[in-house]
Parts: sequence; structure tokens; C-alpha cells
Amino acid sequence: MRESWRWFGTDDPVSLNEIRQTGATDIVSALHAVPAGEVWTMEAIQDYKNLIENTPENMRSLRWTVVESIPVHEDIKLGKPGCEKYIEAWATSMVNLARCGVKTICYNFMPVIDWTRTDLKFQLPSGAYALRFDQDKFAAFDLYILKRENAEADYSSKELETAKAVFVNMSAAEKSQLTNNIIAGLPGKMTDSYSLESFREQLAQYQAISSEQLRANLLRFLEVVLPLAEEQDVKLAIHPDDPPRDMFGLPRIICTADDLNMLFDLAPSPANGITLCVGTYGSRPDNDLPQMAKDFGSRIHFSHLRGVSRDANEQRSFYEANHLDSDIDMVSVIRNLLLEEKKRRQSGDEGAEIFIRPDHGHQMMGDIGKANNPGYSGVGRLKGLAEVRGVIHALSADL
Repeated sequence: MRESWRWFGTDDPVSLNEIRQTGATDIVSALHAVPAGEVWTMEAIQDYKNLIENTPENMRSLRWTVVESIPVHEDIKLGKPGCEKYIEAWATSMVNLARCGVKTICYNFMPVIDWTRTDLKFQLPSGAYALRFDQDKFAAFDLYILKRENAEADYSSKELETAKAVFVNMSAAEKSQLTNNIIAGLPGKMTDSYSLESFREQLAQYQAISSEQLRANLLRFLEVVLPLAEEQDVKLAIHPDDPPRDMFGLPRIICTADDLNMLFDLAPSPANGITLCVGTYGSRPDNDLPQMAKDFGSRIHFSHLRGVSRDANEQRSFYEANHLDSDIDMVSVIRNLLLEEKKRRQSGDEGAEIFIRPDHGHQMMGDIGKANNPGYSGVGRLKGLAEVRGVIHALSADL
């Protein structure tokens, strides 16, 4: 497997020189300053690639090999008239990346919101801090802060009562923090930041968009980009919706194994692949991650290895657990990924290795109190990478 590390550019609190110390060889990054819908020029791509790959003397080299992500413009998801120009811009960016040697591209098709958490500093018994999604807090925001139109229809009477109690007991500062966590944006998100009013306006645009229509809009996008991806030997790796279920009345279409089977039935191109985000899929109890790693092996171009622990009484709530200590059998997932690599090598596939990265590490030890991108602290991810690396080495000896 190819160990990679997500880097957010020169403002990232974890520097390239620190990443070298982790043993990771590949960088996962993006041109974060380019707005959605604009072309990533070859000049900008090459300049950024040089920034990463120009190695100081006697230092370990790094390579920018995975993009996470080229943002998909909201007009594409909505299927608005004229969205073709944004599809073409995305496709041009993809081709430019390929010509610069960057050929694995993670992207998502989540409407309005990207990955979402309610708590960015959930304290664990160890004293470290994790990211958390709390369904009751989310409902309190939806119903009583955002006051989304007809939101009550999405909740049971008991859920409405619980959400009201949560809202009443929150301080003004807690309500402000919750709002900021949900709509102002987390690192790596591919959607805009919003005010409450603009957020309501964005949600309103999707009132007439069903899951079927959103899926059709994804296929319309893929009809343009997949042939070009095949020509350029690009591997597209769609990321699941996070959390993987409908939210805010928005349709979500990449949540389960059934969703992936439908996607590949409708768009069977070999360039059409997935990012196996173990934690995202694992936050649904009906997703069997070891089985998904086996069943979709040939489609897995990239994997985020992290675990989550779901609440016993509310399975929609979860926190980001230790990489090897969660509700997910990470060892079996890694075993099946290694078996997929072995199968690729036996078939003569030169690109047999799967890019992996430790995802959403805890804020712990010396990183507590320091500036960190939530979920992307240095020490927590290093701990996760070390654990995963140990599993890979142990399993590889038997395979």
C-alpha cells in the first residue's frame, strides 16, 4: 500500500518536513484557493507540485499523487441550465492534473454541505479530543436554530422533544459554536461557507431534487469526465456522503453498498472508482466494511482508514475512535485491501498499490492547545498511521 498524508498547503500547521518524519511517501492535497467551477491550470498545478516535490538536500522525497478534491460546482449537482461549462472546467482540471502526473482524484457529490460534525473537541476518557456527530444536537440545530421549513416532518415526536430539551439547555456560545461547526466549514470541505440565511436559500434549491434526479445529474457529469479519465489513465474515486444518510431534507446518493452497485451498473467505466472511507461508511451499522473492501476491491483507488464508535442508544451519533479500536474490524478491512493488491499484481496490473491515509486523528499530547485543523492534528494521525502500518506489516508476512 502507498502511505499518504493529507496536507492543506503552506498554512497547514503540519509542515512537509514534519510529514517526512512520519514515513508517508505521498501527499494528498488540492489547489484550495481555486474557487469551485474554475479551471486548475497546468501552471498552477505544476507550481504546487514543485512546492511539494522539490526536496531539500539529504531529505526524504515526497510526491503529490492524490487530489482531494476538485470541488464539483453546485450547479452541476442541481443540473441547472448552463452547468455544462462547469463540467467542462472540472474535466479540463482533471486532464491538466493527469498531464502533470497526478492521476488519482478523490471527489464527492454531496449537495450544499460537505462532511459534517457537531463537536470538534469531544473529550475522550484518555484526555484526548475527537470529532463527534451528535444526532440530538444536529436536530436541535435543524429545528430551532436554522428553523428549516417543514423540518418537523423529518423527526418523530420523541426526537422533537429531545431536540427541544437540548436546545433549551445550550448557552448562546454553544449555539454559536454548533452553527459555525455545521455551516462555516471544516478543513478540506468542497462547499462554500454560509450564513444561516444563505444556507436556507441553498437548501431551498433542492426542494424539487429527488435522489433519482441527483443521481441522474451525477451520471450526466460522469458521461463527460469518464471517457477523458480513461484516455488519461486517471482513476476517479468518489467519496461517500458524510454522514451517509439524508440530512436537511437533502438527497444523498453515495451511502451504502447498494448505492455503489447502482453507480457501477449505470457507469461501468474502469475509471469510475471509489474512495473507501472506512469511517464514513462505518458510521452506518448496515454497512459491512470488510465485505465492501472485498466486493468493491477492483474499484478502490484510495482509502481513508479511520474508525468510528456509534452510540449504543442512537446509532446515528458517533465519535471518531482510535484507528484499531472502533465498531469497524479494521484488520479485516486491511487484509482484504492487501488481497486485492495481490490479485492486481498477479494479473500484471502495474498500478496495484492502493493509496491509503490515516484520517481524522485525535488531538492529543503536544497538539492539545496548538493550532490544528480539526481532525488533522499531527500526533493523532501519526499514531493512526503507525497502528495501520503495523497491521499491514503483520498481515503481509502471511499473505
